[in-house]
Amino acid sequence: MTKLNIDKIKKEFEKPYEKTEKYDFNIGDTVDVSVKIEEGGKTRLQKFRGIVLAQRGSGSKTTITVRKISEGIGVERIFPLNSPNVADIKVIKKGKVRRAKLTYMRKRTGKAALKVE
Repeated sequence: MTKLNIDKIKKEFEKPYEKTEKYDFNIGDTVDVSVKIEEGGKTRLQKFRGIVLAQRGSGSKTTITVRKISEGIGVERIFPLNSPNVADIKVIKKGKVRRAKLTYMRKRTGKAALKVE
């Protein structure tokens, strides 16, 4: 099999797992990610608000890294966009950046950690 055939087969296999809705955000945006949490047989939505540091993968394997400061400690989570546990992603604030990955934000604390420029 050639590489083109293998890529076609992969795309066809991954197609049913992709969500139909597309999210409109970029690196550096502040987003609210609603995540489904199961506790004691009940399901609820929990929001994780933070700055999008990076995006990886393509198709059904796309993931984003979101970082927030919680009680003075930096917390990062990686969310697969096509996961059934990710209910919604809403953009709170647009950021203006010139990089594809904002790893320098990990060194920032206080107000500087909230400001993306």
